[in-house]
Amino acid sequence: MAYPIRADNGPAVVVQDVTKEFILPHERMVTLKGAILRALRGRSGADRFVALRNVSFEMQRGEILGVVGRNGSGKTTLLSLIARIYLPTSGRIATQGRVCALLGLGAGMDPELTGRDNIFLNATFYGLQRKEVLEQYNSIAEFSELGDFLLAPVRTYSFGMFQKLAFSVAAHLSPDVLLLDEVLAVGDVHFGAKSLHKLQEICASGTTIVLVTHELDRLPDICARTIWLDCGEVMRDGDTRSVVQEYAAACG
Repeated sequence: MAYPIRADNGPAVVVQDVTKEFILPHERMVTLKGAILRALRGRSGADRFVALRNVSFEMQRGEILGVVGRNGSGKTTLLSLIARIYLPTSGRIATQGRVCALLGLGAGMDPELTGRDNIFLNATFYGLQRKEVLEQYNSIAEFSELGDFLLAPVRTYSFGMFQKLAFSVAAHLSPDVLLLDEVLAVGDVHFGAKSLHKLQEICASGTTIVLVTHELDRLPDICARTIWLDCGEVMRDGDTRSVVQEYAAACG
């Protein structure tokens, strides 16, 4: 189960012997007869898929942890468990303070609302009061570089504009734990560099960050420690440069 850590001086994130299984049904059983025949033949009608198996690690306040692995290795599942979107099948997850998750840029955005309205909408999802959003609004708007487009519906945005808005909101929510899935390629080169600087800035202020990415070349400049997941298991947990080199060699 996942629950907040009570002690102020404890680790920011604890993942202890966590396993996550999903039930994958076979083809739809459209008739009662089909279900009965399947049961008589000893077939349950579903398979179990183990997305994560016995994963354990801890993070301290202000730490950035990289997570790498092939598609389907369990990276996004891990973030979803820490964010309490899923519950673990077994094991324990604990976090300290408010957790914000950016799992797919723009998740939760309403395309019919303006960029400005979506800033308030997303901030509300994470528990901020309107007064708090107003205090941050100018900073979010300036960081996004969208200008007058913030008054236009999000459905009119290009993908790059959409990315800029989503990241700008997440980066200004002042969470205790920030979970990021593939955000290093946000916007153009200039905005990407600015985004990395922002991540380092909020980390220095005490935010703990878990960063899933395929941008291996940039990862050693962002975090000292990285976990390599493969088929739901931790292959390595250590110095980012060493982990990235081993992972890249294994994939090559």
